[in-house]
Amino acid sequence: WALHLKNVTVSLSGQYECSFATYPYGTKAAKIQLIVMAEEEQHYVKEVWLNQTLEIPCLEDMTSENLINYPLKWLVGENGRKEELVTKEPSCPAVYRNGSTLYGQRVRLGLNNALKIFPTKITDDGRVFSCHVVYHPERVQKSSTTVRVFGK
Repeated sequence: WALHLKNVTVSLSGQYECSFATYPYGTKAAKIQLIVMAEEEQHYVKEVWLNQTLEIPCLEDMTSENLINYPLKWLVGENGRKEELVTKEPSCPAVYRNGSTLYGQRVRLGLNNALKIFPTKITDDGRVFSCHVVYHPERVQKSSTTVRVFGK
């Protein structure tokens, strides 16, 4: 027996009980506590000098061991438009989207799933880099980092 919930919202959080009559043993029941969490996106600001290496962690509070079993992708955005830079599936090499004129050969995925950009350029200033980790088709954890580039 299974309960299928569609269009899940936080309001569906609560205790659910399944009970049914059996013969000759009587009623059987099981309870489960469902907690629906709102999707959260963490926002960070990272400052870097012009022409230096910029390294942005995927999820600040997660270790790379926790991320290794899940697909993830890095995107860059500006003015509401997002472009995919790197995707990583579990146990597979990273796939780079080198069609980008700004980031073609400048991005690499670090061992800890951090995004490495070298060299930083003035055009990187104000860009928002976001990491999306897909725990489940409907459960994605995101972090975004706004970059500030300083000249010497």
